[in-house]
Amino acid sequence: MHGISSAPAGAASQIFINNEWHESISGKTFPTYNPSTLEKICDVQEGDKPDVDKAVEAARAAFQRGSPWRQMDVLNRGRLLHKLADLIERDRVTLATLETMDTGKPFLQAYFIDLEGCIKTLRYYAGWADKIQGRTIPVDENFVCFTRHEPMGVCGAITPWNFPLLMLVWKMAPALCCGNTLVIKPAEQTPLTSLYMGSLIKEVGFPPGVVNIVPGYGPTAGAAISTHHNIDKIAFTGSTKVGKLIKEAASKSNLKRVTLELGGKNPCIVCADADLDLAVECAHQGVFFNQGQCCTAASRVFVEEQIYPEFVKRSVEYAKKRLVGDPFDARTEQGPQIDQKQFDKILELIESGKKEGAKLECGGLAIEDRGLFIKPTVFSEVTDNMRIAKEEIFGPVQPIMKFKSIDEVIKRANNTEYGLTAAVFTKNLDRALTLASALQSGTVWINCYNALYAQAPFGGFKMSGNGRELGEYALAEYTEVKTVTIKLSQKNH
Repeated sequence: MHGISSAPAGAASQIFINNEWHESISGKTFPTYNPSTLEKICDVQEGDKPDVDKAVEAARAAFQRGSPWRQMDVLNRGRLLHKLADLIERDRVTLATLETMDTGKPFLQAYFIDLEGCIKTLRYYAGWADKIQGRTIPVDENFVCFTRHEPMGVCGAITPWNFPLLMLVWKMAPALCCGNTLVIKPAEQTPLTSLYMGSLIKEVGFPPGVVNIVPGYGPTAGAAISTHHNIDKIAFTGSTKVGKLIKEAASKSNLKRVTLELGGKNPCIVCADADLDLAVECAHQGVFFNQGQCCTAASRVFVEEQIYPEFVKRSVEYAKKRLVGDPFDARTEQGPQIDQKQFDKILELIESGKKEGAKLECGGLAIEDRGLFIKPTVFSEVTDNMRIAKEEIFGPVQPIMKFKSIDEVIKRANNTEYGLTAAVFTKNLDRALTLASALQSGTVWINCYNALYAQAPFGGFKMSGNGRELGEYALAEYTEVKTVTIKLSQKNH
């Protein structure tokens, strides 16, 4: 596998605080591995509570009234975000290469999807920087009342390993646009692109302390951010299990604001009148994209019984043709799973599907002669009580279920603790809008899948999370609303 034995020159592996690179206070490091080859890429400085304290101190100083960041013209804040997008465009190949090495995702997906999303998100929020405004409110005639939308302060961001750079930008762009400062902990499996961003932040000209990046482990560095009394808000993307721990830690410390983007077990409903070619392809990409490692994965496919056999047949054909291999090969559609823990969990869930009576149509095995690669797997005859129909698999496994009526499928689709995304495939507009209204999820796609835009809010119902990322809605997650009321003079003039 060419080009992936060592990191490109300039890739940082230290802690980024106050626009400077630091060794960890403990002197400890941790390795990051290439999941395609299982080779170590490099050792990264391991941040812990003392390093987080140092980063928070820098972020707090940068947020103080009178600091260069707080005094900056809001138009210039937008300019810095645009300039950061420019530098990402300049270094797009390097960043996509690092992302592919660290995550195993196909290079072309990293380049065209992840990096494109980063650039568009930064440009979108750069445009918002001078448009965040309050309102004047009519009250008693002797008073003038208005609101100000002010930055929250120091924001903690804990990002996941499946889209390391994109999820970092989803948090960083609105936070900076609103005038906050940041302490970021990237996932320990995939810290390299986040750390590279530190060098770009400095090159752009953000004042010292505005963005700080502390690589480390969740139970140490992540916990230090969650419990820190001098952090005002935390944004997390990851598992529901860890999201609960973060919310609990935040409530026990200083009641910091929390936004959580967590798990999903997302229904993809295919009606008998759907464009079958479109539905099969979208459902396939919806579950297998990014090695199945997506919180939005179409991991419960409900197909109306009249077209069920044909849908299964075509889905199996798609899965068998999916090319698994070297993520730097332009033909590759699927790389390895992120690490041994996830790899083992996916294979264990596949075994549970076989034992519980689902019909294994294809796949179901690891690819023996390589790293953490799993064959694209399709199950038919899946019932709602099976583990593969209830648990988030986070791997290349497509469970396909059968349904008879719209009322039935609504009830079954909503019968989950999650509520992140859903999809509907039908040519009947009335049916599409009925389902869109009835499904308990933060996003409903109609005749498409994974159609995400910087302008449109993203987040979940129920245990899929709290709050929204992206769009104008995200600005509310990074601002406090202040009411100012002024009593006017009563004297007659």
